[in-house]
Amino acid sequence: MKKTTKITFLGLFTAVALVLSFLETLIPNMVPIPGYKLGLANFAVLLALYLFGFKEAVLVDLCRIILAALLFGSFFSFWYALSGAAFALLIELIIKKTDKFSPIGVSVFGAIFHNLGQFLVAVILIKSLGILYYLPFTLLFCVLSGALNGYLVLILKDRLKFLKKND
Repeated sequence: MKKTTKITFLGLFTAVALVLSFLETLIPNMVPIPGYKLGLANFAVLLALYLFGFKEAVLVDLCRIILAALLFGSFFSFWYALSGAAFALLIELIIKKTDKFSPIGVSVFGAIFHNLGQFLVAVILIKSLGILYYLPFTLLFCVLSGALNGYLVLILKDRLKFLKKND
């Protein structure tokens, strides 16, 4: 694959992730959990992980997090997103390497650890364990959204297999 093709698609994945992040800010929170989001942008990051590799997925996610914080987020949203992304990408890499899970399973683990990372930051920033009351509920919903993102990656990774890392 040509370097320009790879850069183009990484830029496209970053743009898709950023647009999905923005669209999530427009969706009314249907779940009675403060700050809960579906995590739709993670689908583009997971797709980058499957098609290009870990470094590229980190790059897409980091660009999305920085741009989202600057355009429609805040200082706190940056740290929540960054901590969640770090936990999620690390576990997704580990789980993916086992070859025992489909993208759906990898995504569900990523969603769970994304939430755990964000709760860790929330406990540190708020200096209260009371926020952990919401953890079981967010874990339930993140399994569903993780499965949705994983399903989308499962479908698209085969259709975009011409992009797979062959360097």
